[in-house]
Amino acid sequence: MNVEKKEKEALFSIKNRKLLINPLHKDNPITIQVLGVCSALAVTAKMKPAFVMTLSVMAVVAVANVLISIMRNGIPPRIRIIVQLVVIAALVILVDQVLKAFVFDISKQLSVFVGLIITNCILMGRLEAFAMANKPWPAFLDGLGNGFGYGWILIVVSFFRELLGSGTVWDYPIMENLGVYNFGYKNNGLMILPPMALILIGIIIWVQKSKDKSLIEEK
Repeated sequence: MNVEKKEKEALFSIKNRKLLINPLHKDNPITIQVLGVCSALAVTAKMKPAFVMTLSVMAVVAVANVLISIMRNGIPPRIRIIVQLVVIAALVILVDQVLKAFVFDISKQLSVFVGLIITNCILMGRLEAFAMANKPWPAFLDGLGNGFGYGWILIVVSFFRELLGSGTVWDYPIMENLGVYNFGYKNNGLMILPPMALILIGIIIWVQKSKDKSLIEEK
């Protein structure tokens, strides 16, 4: 019983929990590391594509981290980047096929951006910096944490862009049902344009660093 208890504690130790928690705030891939910004600009005009992209990146980075961690001792240093790219590409192809099979409309909206997950700096960064040096379980947690850290930024940005730019949330007509159009309100077409995603990310960074001064000092 003591052995099982110790194993359980090790799986969810403070160090392992930080792998999940830190990417959400103090080490966020987008707002702190400034990675994966391109897709944040491209797929956040609506919440559905942003949510699906979040799940896709979480799945790819978590599974890729585990696979690279398992193979890390057998990968020759000279070809490690090639191996990492092959693993990522194979997983992205699988994710793309799943999306086309089950959510074809959203897959069409995401277009080439699912395939471009291969070039997402977050994935290569986690594989090279973490998975190559750690065991599968921490690598899995690191992948989930960074995937969700990336994803919640996309979801927040897409929420405001869709609400203010299209008057909807998850394609549900919020502004119309609230009756704000009767008072002369009009959807802000500027919110749908990619530059507004960058501005919203900038606002999130400002709020984040205003609340935690240590982020300014550390970075």
